[in-house]
Order: sequence, then structure tokens, then C-alpha cells
Amino acid sequence: MNPSAFKDANWVVFSHVSDLTISGSGVFDGQGTAAWGKNECSKNKFCAALPINLRFNFVNNTLIQDITTKDSKQFNVNVLGCNNITFQRFTVSAPETSLNTDGIHIGRSDLVKILDTKIETGDDCVSLGDGSKNVYVERVTCGPGHGISVGSLGKWQGEEDVIGVFVKNCTLTNTQNGVRIKTWPTSHPGKASDMHFENIIMNNVGFPVLIDQEYCPWNQCNLKAPSSVQLSKISFKNIRGTSATKEVIRLVCSKGYPCQGVELADIDLKFQGHDGPGVSECSNVSPKLSGPLNPKPCTAKLTRIVGDA
Repeated sequence: MNPSAFKDANWVVFSHVSDLTISGSGVFDGQGTAAWGKNECSKNKFCAALPINLRFNFVNNTLIQDITTKDSKQFNVNVLGCNNITFQRFTVSAPETSLNTDGIHIGRSDLVKILDTKIETGDDCVSLGDGSKNVYVERVTCGPGHGISVGSLGKWQGEEDVIGVFVKNCTLTNTQNGVRIKTWPTSHPGKASDMHFENIIMNNVGFPVLIDQEYCPWNQCNLKAPSSVQLSKISFKNIRGTSATKEVIRLVCSKGYPCQGVELADIDLKFQGHDGPGVSECSNVSPKLSGPLNPKPCTAKLTRIVGDA
């Protein structure tokens, strides 16, 4: 299969529709196995645009339920410019080895709900791009995959703010990351605020709690200048389970725009490795702490504190 044979990144597209319901037990099978090995995103930042299984462009008042997307060649679902769209009892199925196959990616949309959903994929289970507002992710199981992510933000000029992200009652298992917020260094200005992660179970998850404002995959960026994306009003509450990495809590904020209003409460995450207890790392942030905390989070800039075994 030659990726250049695809003229655009579309397979099934719903565009400029209102009051739509898609339901049943159908499967959208993207047959992506032949495409993933041809993906050159790790070498070329402008990699080929392989088809996305399902696109929702400027769709309003819509319900998608009891549907499966399987083995997409690229993102499984892309949501752009939508208002009041709900995915319920939705299923994403792709192997851990599939490349760039985000489960549901959201951008420039308001009031998006992802409920009672199962996502297995090779990239982010849920990813939120710029302009995502009032997004609710509840009772979602994620894994394998790269976790539930806000971002990456700041790469392009003119990005819209992210406001209102609520991730609750979710379970992540064997994912590369847990719940994370990521922005590019040397970025364009932007803001992301009012983001809350609560009642989350982590099972053998890498970097369970993560803010990364030095996000730089494949070394395709400049780390010399800090991120210009201001992060604020962020909370991580009642997060428990096990970590696959020694760095259990990692809050790396921008030197130029330190994180504001970060709260950590009722966290119990145990590192599963043999080289000592888990740790917390922070830079350019002083989080507000409450309730039992394991590992003990860092409270000052550029500190490293060892947690309980």
C-alpha cells in the first residue's frame, strides 16, 4: 500500500448536519494493518495524510451510540467545529502497535461528551486540541494507548483557548501515560484552563499524572525557548492505583508562563519497580495539596521528593 495513493484524510464524513443519531452494532473497519508500517511521522513532521475512519465536521446536537471503529489507518474519530455531540457506549479497537491512531480527537468544539466508552489503541485514547470547550469524559476505559491528553498545544499560530475539561470515573490500564496536559516549547501563545481529573484508576500506567510543557516528540522542536501556553485552574483528585514509571507525578511547567492554580488531592499511586519508591517532580509550579498523598508531591520549584514505598 502506498500512502500517497490517498488524496485526503477522509473515509466516512458527517458534515454540517444537525439533530443526527447514529446507532446500532455496526463496525467501521479501516483495515489499517497495511498502512501503519508505512507511517513515517517519526522521520517527517509532514507525514502522509492517511484516512481517518470517522469525521464529524460542524455537526450539532448529535448522538453516536453502540458503534465500533476498528483499525483506522490514522485517527479513529476526529471531531471538528461541533456543538453538543455525545459518544455513548462507543468502542475503539486497534492494537498497541498502530501508529497515530488516536481514539477520539476533539478540536474547536463545544459540549462534547464521551460516556461509557471503551478505547484500545496505539496513541491517545482521547486527545483534545485547541478550541476544545466543555468536554466531559466519563466512565471511559483506556488501554492500551497513550492515555487521556489535553494537547499538544501551541504548535500553530492562532490556536483557540481550551476551557473546561472534566475527566471523571475512568480506568486506564497498561497505557504509556495517564492523564496529561502537553504543550510545545518555543510555542505560539495560548491558554488552557479549568481542567479537572477526578476518580481515576491507574493500572500499571506510565507517568500517571503528567503536565509536560516541554513536549517534543521525535526531537522535532526547539527546547531553547519555553512554552508560551498559560495553564491554569487544574486539579488532579482521587487518583489511585499503580505506576509503571518511577516518576509517578510529573509537573513540568513553562519557565516563561508557570502553571497557576494547580491542585493535588487524595492521590495514592504506587510504583511497581524494584529501584526504590516512586517520586514526584515539579518545575515552575507550586501545587496546592490536600488529603492523603502518595508519593508526596513537590511543593516548590525544581524539587524532587521521594514518596512512600
